[in-house]
Amino acid sequence: MQKWRFLPYKVYSSSQNMAIDEAIIIAHREGKVPPTLRFYGWNPATLSIGYFQKAKKEVDFERLKAAGVGFVRRMTGGRAVLHDQELTYSIIVSEDHPMMPSSISESYRLISQGLLEGFRRLGMNAYLSLPEYTEKSHSSSACFDSPSDYELVLEGKKVAGSAQTRQRGVILQHGSILLDMDEDLLFDVLRFPSERVKERLKQNFADKAVAINRLREKPVSIMQAVTAFYQGFCRGMGLQFEEAELTDYEKQLADELVQKRYGSEEWNLKR
Repeated sequence: MQKWRFLPYKVYSSSQNMAIDEAIIIAHREGKVPPTLRFYGWNPATLSIGYFQKAKKEVDFERLKAAGVGFVRRMTGGRAVLHDQELTYSIIVSEDHPMMPSSISESYRLISQGLLEGFRRLGMNAYLSLPEYTEKSHSSSACFDSPSDYELVLEGKKVAGSAQTRQRGVILQHGSILLDMDEDLLFDVLRFPSERVKERLKQNFADKAVAINRLREKPVSIMQAVTAFYQGFCRGMGLQFEEAELTDYEKQLADELVQKRYGSEEWNLKR
């Protein structure tokens, strides 16, 4: 079995979270740290947008500020995600790692096995969205309005969304496992051509996305989710983990990346 590093659940700001993920990429590329699984949360609740999204066109920054919601541009693609009542995970591993498939789609499938086993440990019958049945067009700027290849689905609705990037030989995949969600807040901070279009798309979103605790009589706590998905990645990906902390080098890199990128308007509003 492969032994990877595990960074236990901690809550950070939006800029810190994205900076830490990139710092781990750099440290792993340089051979300073092993492949890593990290669990984290967000304070304050944050709207993240994909690398290629147009911030001012798609986000209502006045409403975002009024709601006290943070904002950050991810290094990964995809669409807007409201990070609030969720467990977020990231996996960083070299492309040439012997267990990682070369194709993006197949690496999604492998990592999703860990998520699938996590849901099973919560007693939930999740399954993977297969490529031949995946919608390739999206109706809104929100990530969860339809599943991508090999993402997690419960009762026909998307319950975990992930995004992946590959940078100079290193894979980063990070994603959101929804415990609860506030679709009213999400759609309030996004821009739409009209209120009528907004309401139609919000209803469409509600038909396609769901959170874990909307399907359970007894809610799952964040730490119950941490335990379930930690065990899920162990079994689903055939891994052993060694619990650790960020190295001093990673912390230094992350602080620099907050200043240069994820905490700066130049980065967050670059498109």
